Amino acid sequence: MNDERLLLAHGGGGRLSRELLRDVFLPRFRSGILARLEDAAVLEAPGERLAFTTDSYVVHPLFFPGGDIGRLAVFGTINDLAVMGAVPRYLSCGFILEEGFERAVLERILDSMRGAATEADVEVVTGDTKVVERGKADGLFLNTAGIGAVPRGVELGADRIRPGDKVLLSGGLGEHGLAVLTQREGLKFRSEIRSDCAPIHRLCADLLRASAPGGIRFFRDPTRGGLAATLNEAAAGRPWGIRIEEEAIPLREDVRGLCEILGLDPLHIANEGKLVAVAAPGEADRILQAMRANPLGARGAIIGEVVEKPAGRVVLRSAVGGLRILDLPAGEPLPRIC
Repeated sequence: MNDERLLLAHGGGGRLSRELLRDVFLPRFRSGILARLEDAAVLEAPGERLAFTTDSYVVHPLFFPGGDIGRLAVFGTINDLAVMGAVPRYLSCGFILEEGFERAVLERILDSMRGAATEADVEVVTGDTKVVERGKADGLFLNTAGIGAVPRGVELGADRIRPGDKVLLSGGLGEHGLAVLTQREGLKFRSEIRSDCAPIHRLCADLLRASAPGGIRFFRDPTRGGLAATLNEAAAGRPWGIRIEEEAIPLREDVRGLCEILGLDPLHIANEGKLVAVAAPGEADRILQAMRANPLGARGAIIGEVVEKPAGRVVLRSAVGGLRILDLPAGEPLPRIC
């Protein structure tokens, strides 16, 4: 590590990302809302509560099996609102285009964004476009921001988690990251791995309806850094830890096999259409039934629970019964995947 310059891993959602936020950004923007480090800020407004989020997309290549940068941007922003319990309403989009970028490709991406917004029932209401010199933007960088309404009584966050709570996962891991990687590197396999890119706001709403008030403690979509980063971010600094069961984690066989070939850990790979939920123990079975009733949660499972020790850590119980620390990824195994 060179403390004077940033690495790709500083944007990968792992340990270096957390250190960059803690040491560089948060000391300069002192805000109790920001300090929660949620996927979206929940704000009080006259007559209602709003969730507000923003994200930038630098995926390479722009098109991949199961999606493209435009579809990814719309759904990724919607999902950051959804995991706060919000109903997504409005999006902005900002384009940084490189001189010489093909107009036909831009139109294809815009058509994909329009289709994704229509599918998710949200409206793109404002935006911005900049063009930079050739070689300065690798074709296209895209930023989206979103606003949604949070129903009264919906309170979600890692601070609400308690020992004994159950951890649920809506489906298999690693599909998005591997879809981008195989397209980028031109890898061919017997079965095509497609991105799981999808909007999860209706799935989140189904689970909230199925649960008693307060029965769902926490939602998150495991994007950069994968499931390992999501659970570690939730547990960091808490008086409890999380234990997950390797055998309970849904994983497609082709994903498992490709990860073994490439030496990758599927728990560290980004997903773009999956949901992690933490639920009160008495609510978990009912919430799992509601999850499996939604097409996006058909392979949902209870994968672990919140435990008193080790506090602030995530541990994985392997198929043979051993325990190991599941830490934040230290580097960036798959750069430019979102």
